[in-house]
Amino acid sequence: MNQTVLVQGSSEELVLFPHIIELSVVKNSSTQLNAFPKTIASGIKFLYVLDGKFHWNIHNGEYTVYPGDAALILPGQEFGSPSGVLEIGSFSFLHIKASLRDADEIILDKWSSLSGNEMIAISKILLLNSPLVITKINEAGKILKCIHQELCNQEVGYYARVNNNIDELFILLTRQLTRQNNPGRDFPKTFTKLDEALRQDIAHQWTVDEMAALVGLGNTLFNEKVKSYTGFSPLNYLISIRITEAIKLLKKRNISITDIALDTGFYSSQHFSTTFKKLTGFTPGEFRKNNSYTE
Repeated sequence: MNQTVLVQGSSEELVLFPHIIELSVVKNSSTQLNAFPKTIASGIKFLYVLDGKFHWNIHNGEYTVYPGDAALILPGQEFGSPSGVLEIGSFSFLHIKASLRDADEIILDKWSSLSGNEMIAISKILLLNSPLVITKINEAGKILKCIHQELCNQEVGYYARVNNNIDELFILLTRQLTRQNNPGRDFPKTFTKLDEALRQDIAHQWTVDEMAALVGLGNTLFNEKVKSYTGFSPLNYLISIRITEAIKLLKKRNISITDIALDTGFYSSQHFSTTFKKLTGFTPGEFRKNNSYTE
């Protein structure tokens, strides 16, 4: 097995990049037993298959990957060979520091130029679609190769180019993932996926940017599609979901109205009360009095 390896702490090329744990190219010319055991990722791992065929276990799922395919392993996820065998072939590998906040947002260090809202949107897409195997994405291999060249050559501006390329890798994989999962822009199917995501994290302060990114559409087209499909703007549709979920909770005796307001994404009980009465004709308290309770 041959490897081109840059490792944090032992490679001078990474001195200015404490967020890069390892960058390597693994070339294996013979089957290696017990050489690729399953481990838990401490950060984010990008892998791109250069040649050969590999069987990988990613977050409790088994996948066969081919040249041009990429995989993304998130913090806390298991990764390795189901049998521990490293098969014949080669792949590029990038391991960077990252963590999860409240299990629903990927946190990078200050090196990244992605805005907070962009990273939240990317996090939602990656975590919602995990585990992540993206087929036929040759551009990812080019980006990893460029990162390696920049680190080795260290020409003017290489620090910015390395970090920008890592950001670009996130963007590329996220966009390709949404296209792969939503072929032909089948909006009814896409909308169902969006609806499920909103309900699963109803307390989150969703923005239109985040919702549009979640289904891989630009804001303008996303607004038009949602309005055409539901009759509501995206934010008004979100409010309707919140009211629907709140109605379910109001029928439960042991949950306060204030808690229901916060749990369904309203800023305060007053905001909740005003919105609820506008849409239903009742205050939350009046609705609760007029409906039977469930424990």
